[in-house]
Amino acid sequence: MNAFETVDEARLRSGHGVKWGSLPPDTIGAWVADMDFGVPPAVQEAVIGVTRRADFGYPYWPGEDPVVAAFEERMATRHAWRPAPGRTRVFTDLLQILQVLIEYATEPGDGVAIHVPAYPPFLASIARAGRRIVPLPMTWAPDGWRPPSEDLAARLREEGCRLLVVVNPHNPTGRVLTRGELSALAAAAEELDLVVLSDEIHADLVYAPHRHVPFASLGEAAAARTVTATSATKAFNIAGLRCAVAHVGHDRVRASLEKAPLDFFGTPSVLSRVATVAAWREADDWLAGLMRTLEHNRGLVAEWAAGLPWDARHHAPQGTYLSWLDFSGGPLADEPAPRLERLARVRLSEGAEFTQHTAVGSASFARLNFATSATTLTEILGRLSTAVRA
Repeated sequence: MNAFETVDEARLRSGHGVKWGSLPPDTIGAWVADMDFGVPPAVQEAVIGVTRRADFGYPYWPGEDPVVAAFEERMATRHAWRPAPGRTRVFTDLLQILQVLIEYATEPGDGVAIHVPAYPPFLASIARAGRRIVPLPMTWAPDGWRPPSEDLAARLREEGCRLLVVVNPHNPTGRVLTRGELSALAAAAEELDLVVLSDEIHADLVYAPHRHVPFASLGEAAAARTVTATSATKAFNIAGLRCAVAHVGHDRVRASLEKAPLDFFGTPSVLSRVATVAAWREADDWLAGLMRTLEHNRGLVAEWAAGLPWDARHHAPQGTYLSWLDFSGGPLADEPAPRLERLARVRLSEGAEFTQHTAVGSASFARLNFATSATTLTEILGRLSTAVRA
């Protein structure tokens, strides 16, 4: 049977995953960005192999760290960017990388620019660190979500920005930024001498004809100020294993990190490392099957949104498995996610969380995760349709 045709709901509810495990038995999870498809066989075999060997002692890697090598190979072969050697560090996740960059590249009170709506833990992390969130609002247009471009450098200078966070592909709108849009950001960063954190965790989840462009591939100047952060966790469904990488192109940031105490940042486990290497080196056939399923599901959501009795202002995402839905024209315009959970027994992510700590409004939005079987997605959309028409 195709690994993406059915969802074992009992397995999902009985496990440790928050997406399903935190819900009442009559509620379907379509919120947190985990998929319902298990993991690639190559990843599963790699983890089982470690377990069979009881290989849980202090790790030893002869030669180069295999995670770093696998990352560099993947960027070169899949995304046409060859990372400079000796500049990649292994972390636990992207949120840790952001927090480290905030501490080492900015000072309390500095501005940190980021496109909004944005991943809620990123916004919370910036605010908790005593930095100011400088929102760069994505705007809706008939042809898709658009990042701001006019007077960008002037805006960032006025706000005292020292760090620019670029999330591409963008979560939650699913927008894949073009080379021209990225170049405009790079020019502003160059003019103001900003550090750039490029979150590219969804890079492997892009739908044709769109293509992911690594920020550091824009040229030597961009590469020299960019910290590229990514992980196998989103594309291969292994977030709980906690492994990410940061390629540190910025010399000053790199020097600061190298001066930090050796054990200051911790280290991912053996299991997370072997799973990441197996995902990046051995699971592309699984990923291809996943993308076919996600593309089909993306179409189901677009068709559903087009049939709503009001203008839902929905754009099919160019990347990710997340749909950003605007309910402002309908009967559930005010905080639709919690109301739909009560009415439809489907949990979506609350839109207001994606603009927290900013003056940008998104309370009429909800984020829908469509990384599930077509059967389960059809049930989700059917429940939502009944609720919005009630």
